[in-house]
Amino acid sequence: MALYNVSVSPHVREQSTTKSIMRDVAIALIPTLAFGVYHFGYRALIVIAVSIVTCVASELLFELISKKPVTVFDYSAVVTGMILAVNLPASAPWWMVVLGGVFAIVVVKMLFGGLGQNFMNPALAARCFLLISFTSRMNDFSDIDGVSSATPLTLLKGGETSDLLTLFLGYHGGCIGEVSAFAVLVGGLYLIIKRVISVRIPLTYIGSTAVFILIINAISGGDTSVTYLLCQVLSGGLLVGAFFMATDYVTSPITPKGQILYGVVLGLLTALFRTLGASAEGVSYAIIIGNLLVPLIEKITVPKPFGCEKTKGGKA
Repeated sequence: MALYNVSVSPHVREQSTTKSIMRDVAIALIPTLAFGVYHFGYRALIVIAVSIVTCVASELLFELISKKPVTVFDYSAVVTGMILAVNLPASAPWWMVVLGGVFAIVVVKMLFGGLGQNFMNPALAARCFLLISFTSRMNDFSDIDGVSSATPLTLLKGGETSDLLTLFLGYHGGCIGEVSAFAVLVGGLYLIIKRVISVRIPLTYIGSTAVFILIINAISGGDTSVTYLLCQVLSGGLLVGAFFMATDYVTSPITPKGQILYGVVLGLLTALFRTLGASAEGVSYAIIIGNLLVPLIEKITVPKPFGCEKTKGGKA
């Protein structure tokens, strides 16, 4: 007689674990961070190292002090440190990097229950905190020789354009991990191939940003050329935000329709910030605002249960 193992659902289980997913994200971030070190020099390497060490140490110390299970070996703190470094200029002083790492892990992540409980992306929340607190230092994009140059987005804001090949390869000013569109796309492709992320959020986010910028500029009489739109896509933090931050499992919708709506919302916010806002960039603020809207997005996009029919009272 055959023996059957009867258990509660789910009966088909995904082989991926938190550790394997975070490890893949960390691997995918290597190309863009490596190019940042190549382009900006040893200062970028220092910022990356300090950011990762601070995030891991903050999480470990918090868990030891609060007597909670140690979770630093799941690589989530490492990924937070890497994403924070992506969003920092190479000229950032070490103490500012430490402050950002502590804020990301302790305030945004651990005080809300740890991984899976944070209501917004910890690294982006830390970046916005640093932008508000130390605006001039966060906008200091001087190179290794101390020479400062305008970022491509700043040039676009002033009515100038940039060379598309330069933007694609990354030989210009900006944050450590946002300069090379090619390196970001390599990492994003790795995540898609490994099925860590789907293309719904990145493609919807990038596409809707371009469409909304086109619409806003058409109404206001701004530049609507293909070259201008490509410059908007390839410059700033749009690509790295679309592939590595907007797709965060904890702070993005889980429903397919919700992911598409989420991408459209992010695109609209980014377009508004970039075209009508005082700053040339808007990705970080767009994503954390989108994070706050995720519960509402999931509520209105959750699929109806199969075989469920509403009664006259409106209840199932």
